[in-house]
Amino acid sequence: MRSIWNGAISFGLVSIPIKLVNATESHAVSFRQIHTEDGGRIRYRKVCELEEREVPTAEIGKGYEDADGSIIPITDDDLATLPIPTAKTIEIVAFVPADRIDPLQMGAAYYLAASGTPAAKPYTLLREALKRSKKVAIAKFALRGRERLGMLRVVDDVIAMHGLLWPDEIRAPEGVAPDTEVTVRDAELDLADALMDTLGEVDIDTLHDDYREAVEELIAAKADGAAPAERAPAGEGGGKVIDLLAALENSVREARTARGENPEGASRKVADVTPLARKSSRATPKQVGGKKSTAASAKKKAAPAGKKATKTSSAAKTSAARTSGAKASGSKQAEAKATAGTTARKTSAKKTTATTTTTAGAKKTAAAKKTTSGRRRASA
Repeated sequence: MRSIWNGAISFGLVSIPIKLVNATESHAVSFRQIHTEDGGRIRYRKVCELEEREVPTAEIGKGYEDADGSIIPITDDDLATLPIPTAKTIEIVAFVPADRIDPLQMGAAYYLAASGTPAAKPYTLLREALKRSKKVAIAKFALRGRERLGMLRVVDDVIAMHGLLWPDEIRAPEGVAPDTEVTVRDAELDLADALMDTLGEVDIDTLHDDYREAVEELIAAKADGAAPAERAPAGEGGGKVIDLLAALENSVREARTARGENPEGASRKVADVTPLARKSSRATPKQVGGKKSTAASAKKKAAPAGKKATKTSSAAKTSAARTSGAKASGSKQAEAKATAGTTARKTSAKKTTATTTTTAGAKKTAAAKKTTSGRRRASA
């Protein structure tokens, strides 16, 4: 790669000789202006207005047009005498976190190559310091006749520099955002999140310029005298979205189908979300005690075939429980009978003793009565 600028990186007392190399290139197909009647090239010729003749590049210089239309000549020597410290130096002024840089400011990208063997050590030092600190360097440099702002960061094992716009070159986004008040519901955000998750990530290296390829095929076909290959017409853009929720649901379904997922499952999953998107949670009445929920009723209706299996399983469980209970009951009844027998024997013994005692008492009482009766008769 050919260098476009030679200078040095300067931070503190450290100076690193470097070469500036373009890090990007354009692959866009460029066209020439031609005369449509005969195909002749249309060229821009640099003509002097005073002499009315074409002027070669060697005779062309710079000049500033004043407000009254007069031209003030400015030579390269005039610019070289300006006290600009960044004329041949990329001067680092600060180190900041990368998220402090607004992507709107980023412009052209360059690679900074170490110039010569002595530059290898300080170059590596700066590179490793940027890696460890996880920061970027903000620098000022002069290129193509004007001072610019730049950001230095590490790409693999190379220090890269992005040209930055000056802060006053960024326009304020006034009048760009919609001026009407719009309310976005949670259900719409949920569907948007689902679409984002379904699309997922992408490997940037796999993306390519379809338009450029189509133009190149068109040029090749015309060069060979063949008819251009027909392509599917592009869809019309800028249409009015009537139902945002429906558009989001269809987008999620198509994205899942493209990723090879089950579109039926995707449609069922989206269908579960749709009612929530069109009904407010406040409009749903609370369930009253004693009433079954609609979800439970739907589940019962959705699985009628599972009732028989459930009943059979329940019957089997009940039978097993009865058998186990019968065994346990038999064991308990045997124990109860043994206990009852012992108790009955004890009770019988007690009754026998009580009966014997009662009989003996009765006999004594009868004998006493007879004795008393006999004594009364004798006295009489």
